[in-house]
Amino acid sequence: MKAHYLIGLALLPLSALAIEPGPSSPQQAETENWLALQVDGRVASPTPQRTTPAERENAMQRWLDSNKHPIPEFFESESGGSSKGGKSQ
Repeated sequence: MKAHYLIGLALLPLSALAIEPGPSSPQQAETENWLALQVDGRVASPTPQRTTPAERENAMQRWLDSNKHPIPEFFESESGGSSKGGKSQ
């Protein structure tokens, strides 16, 4: 019985070889391209974006106010959203 588990564990790394490298769909390839642009800054704006002191203060106040609400012990299952399932287009 334990031999089956050991053989399965030994073959587990080989199962990862079945996945071909690279994007699995055109959408994934496009997403990876956008992420690469963000990382290396190839299309970054030459104009720096600055915030005013008032904007920084408002952002900090929103962050501080977000801690005023207690974290509930559990969430009601009825309070969640609904999903119709299927593919979105």
